[in-house]
Amino acid sequence: MIGKLKGTIEEIGEDHVLIDVHGVCYVAFCSSRTLSRLGSVGEAAVLFIETYVREDQLRLFGFESALEREWFRLLQSVQGVGAKVALAVLSTLTASELANAIALQDKATVARAPGIGPKVAQRIVTELKNKAPAFGGDAGGAMGLKQELGEGVASAPVADAVSALSNLGYSRDQAANAVAAAMKLAGDDPDSAKLIRLGLKELAR
Repeated sequence: MIGKLKGTIEEIGEDHVLIDVHGVCYVAFCSSRTLSRLGSVGEAAVLFIETYVREDQLRLFGFESALEREWFRLLQSVQGVGAKVALAVLSTLTASELANAIALQDKATVARAPGIGPKVAQRIVTELKNKAPAFGGDAGGAMGLKQELGEGVASAPVADAVSALSNLGYSRDQAANAVAAAMKLAGDDPDSAKLIRLGLKELAR
């Protein structure tokens, strides 16, 4: 089982990269996001690898980070999501963006990925909602609040503040992050007006 490759980039294709490891070249299929962040031909590269072994083939999938690889595995636990669809999702959304979308039950964001219809997007945000915090990466700080918003159980001041900031043109994710930061500064039982004011300060940074 191959878990990681360290070598030199031999070739970068539309959906794969060829890595030369001490004279042995490995083909690793990657998301477009991972491919875009690799260097140029001849440069050193490190990829976390997921190895698929089938009766008629052995295929390697490469990822920029262990977290991206975990999301690749996690996405495929959802009915209707195979390796190709999982890579499409990871080509469209970062790990943090995906965790945020799931926590907020934002199926529209997940459906931006090619090949993801509304039904599959709904299954992804529903089936993975309890697993998103563990795979949130940089998004972990506000994840609890986002889950409350996604499930409709957030307090009225929090929900009102997020709604108000969203109405000003910020994404729901940006608004939720700002309100989560505002809550740390607002003291006990802040009202929506205070959260909105502090949230705007966060967004202006």
